[in-house]
Amino acid sequence: MTDLSAASRLAADGYAFLPAAEMAGLLEEQGALDRWDSFAESWEHLGIDRYMADGGRYRRRRHAVFAVGRDGIERKPHQPHYQSRDYNELNGGIERWFTPVENQIADHPVLLAILRTCHALFEGLTPTASRPELWHVELHQFRIEAHVDTSGQPTPEGLHRDGVDWVLVLLIARENVASGVTSIHDLQRRLLGSFTLKAPLDAALVDDSRVYHGVTAVTPLDPSLPAYRDVLVVTFRR
Repeated sequence: MTDLSAASRLAADGYAFLPAAEMAGLLEEQGALDRWDSFAESWEHLGIDRYMADGGRYRRRRHAVFAVGRDGIERKPHQPHYQSRDYNELNGGIERWFTPVENQIADHPVLLAILRTCHALFEGLTPTASRPELWHVELHQFRIEAHVDTSGQPTPEGLHRDGVDWVLVLLIARENVASGVTSIHDLQRRLLGSFTLKAPLDAALVDDSRVYHGVTAVTPLDPSLPAYRDVLVVTFRR
């Protein structure tokens, strides 16, 4: 556990790295993690991302949208994910319809604890006058696969912002891969810090209005074995 709270670090620096033990402590305040295994297992059932402008087939994902407020969490009807090319030069500018998150995962107690934790944290860091009654929340399950002849690109668009208010990146699993270093940069693209999500529940929190972020490519340690990096990305937008 670090000396300063996650909220304090995020407010001071525009980002925070939370090691697994710290993130688990926050989530356990909102609900038990005793069903983590069934939550993480759902990453075995993701669909191929067919919107990769680089032609890659190394990314699998599912997507869901929620309304999150002080009175609760409600899943919205399935809808496309859209980013302008100002925020995603590679894949932006079009509606992308991804495979929906499975119902049992959208209702999973681990996911609900994650959303409640994010809401409490991000709401507290948002000025009272700017807090919406309901946040627009998008959830992305990602698996980035690495092969001997093709590295996996967690952020193929490079150093970027997401065009939202707040971002959580939560590591679910990391299997037989090297690299995958997260770097954080200020608005002049000067490096502020870097770290690697290594253990399940390691997490990065980002104030998207203040910093850029990116992740280096992952490569297999043993080319004869499956190699992948699984993360959950949650974005909050007013």
